[in-house]
Amino acid sequence: MGGLKMQNRRTFIRNIALGTTGLMVAPTFSTFAAKGKTKLTILHTNDMHCHLESFTGGRYDGKGGLTNLCRMVDKIRKQEDNVLLLDAGDMFQGTPYFNFYKGELMIKLMSEVGYDAGTIGNHEFDNGLEGIANVLPKAKFPIVNANYDFSETILKDTFKPYTIVNKAGLKVGIYGIGIELHGLVAPTNYGKTHFENPVSAALDIEAELKEEGCDLIICLSHLGHKYKGDDISDYTLAGATKNTDLIIGGHTHTFLKEPVALSNKEGKQVLVGQAGWGALMLGRIDLWFD
Repeated sequence: MGGLKMQNRRTFIRNIALGTTGLMVAPTFSTFAAKGKTKLTILHTNDMHCHLESFTGGRYDGKGGLTNLCRMVDKIRKQEDNVLLLDAGDMFQGTPYFNFYKGELMIKLMSEVGYDAGTIGNHEFDNGLEGIANVLPKAKFPIVNANYDFSETILKDTFKPYTIVNKAGLKVGIYGIGIELHGLVAPTNYGKTHFENPVSAALDIEAELKEEGCDLIICLSHLGHKYKGDDISDYTLAGATKNTDLIIGGHTHTFLKEPVALSNKEGKQVLVGQAGWGALMLGRIDLWFD
């Protein structure tokens, strides 16, 4: 079975590319490349907050937005054979498009762009459980979450904990982890949704994905990159897991020049990435497999 080379990695960092679309592409973080190996390109976003068009005025004038991102993704897909496009939550809230369309237009456009998977963030609850029930099922890509228990709500059986994508002979397991809703979301908006410990949920799901024979295991996390206190973050998750290879993060709007390489519970390498917010940055990670 092919697998990600987790030891003796060499990193190749390319310069930040600013395309004519005004979208910033994160420097490519690549594992050791050799002739004859299978290359997988992972593109990722987070916290787009219904920014469908580029920003107007201010420091981001003319930059960002899902329409700009769409052109950049299309360009990369023409250059690379095997591409995964992933999102780490907070698709909703932030522009009049959300106020009017309640997230439906965002979901439809993300479906048209061709996202392979996504997860939910705290702002997906801004219109309550009904708002989620009315909009997210219209997505043409799987939206996963493993640590929100919706069994006593109208969202029962709406979300699967993970999805498995087959790409170029590789089996890629993708699961979602959400942040504690208490204190971030009005109780009336999440109702009887029960929050389960992110680390415990991640350990259970990654073990299941390993048993499924996945060559690569990715967590779409909306926990936040890193905190000074005891709040669970992507750093916490990376250090506590055993089989997760890559964490695509969100929530803290962190612009990373390159993914952070951390060690998991068994001393193996985990990559942690995040791509700002508002579709101002498109994260990119290139991996080569035997």
